Amino acid sequence: MKKNYETVFILTPVLSEDQMKDAVQKFVKVLSDKGATIINEEHWGLRKLAYPIQKKNNGFYALIEFQAETTVVAALETEYRRDERIIRFLTTVLDKFSLEYNEKRRNGKFKKTTETKEVA
Repeated sequence: MKKNYETVFILTPVLSEDQMKDAVQKFVKVLSDKGATIINEEHWGLRKLAYPIQKKNNGFYALIEFQAETTVVAALETEYRRDERIIRFLTTVLDKFSLEYNEKRRNGKFKKTTETKEVA
């Protein structure tokens, strides 16, 4: 049975923008080769880490939302551990509320508007 997952990983900041995108595509390909369906892919860019990891204060964040069998996650995380460009990663199963939230987020329902409402 397929489940919905979301994986977020941090790449080392010494990479160029193109190298970062190539690394993300590598993991998308790993998922696709294992039969996963990619739902969403986001590049959050270079961000400051909450605390230093491996003596680094910044990292490139990326998110991939996908649907796959449970065995695919183990293969993906093995690839994360083998790749020295990965600083941290986290893969979670999405419940129905998370799926609903992600759908709204992708469609821009949570973006702030610049319009102000007048109070009568």
